[in-house]
Amino acid sequence: MNWVFPVSSEAAHAVIAAPFGKLRIAVMGNAVHAIEFLDENEPDQAPSDPFLATVTRQLEAYFRNPAWQFTVPLISRGSGYRRRIWEELTRIQAGQVQTYGALAHQLSSGARAVGAACRANPLPIIIPCHRVVAADGLGGFAGETAGTRMDIKRWLLAHEGVTL
Repeated sequence: MNWVFPVSSEAAHAVIAAPFGKLRIAVMGNAVHAIEFLDENEPDQAPSDPFLATVTRQLEAYFRNPAWQFTVPLISRGSGYRRRIWEELTRIQAGQVQTYGALAHQLSSGARAVGAACRANPLPIIIPCHRVVAADGLGGFAGETAGTRMDIKRWLLAHEGVTL
């Protein structure tokens, strides 16, 4: 994973359609700052610069092909511990899942700490926290255990060929 530290606080945004609603993508310079899930009624906003257009194309490529590999640099946000978990998440291949507990064991951590890092992930999809599940089911996604975000997690996993 290519982490960078922002040199500017100016962010550029785009809002794109996704198969499950809308996404707001924020970049600072040539690195991705944040990805947010939005209601499907949110108006589209075209990318305002070439790098933002690249990120948009890569997300659209993932929606067409779940094995797509993201190559864009990411802004370093979060503690070193959380970045270590997020880096481990990027090693879980499309179509595979790992439990919170197994990931915690692998990182000499606790399952709740792994869940907290997943919940705080500012770059869902690129950092695939949706591939982390509970030992007895889906677990949570983006701070929710029911509702729209869980529908998004189900869509992402089904898109990648995972059935639970």
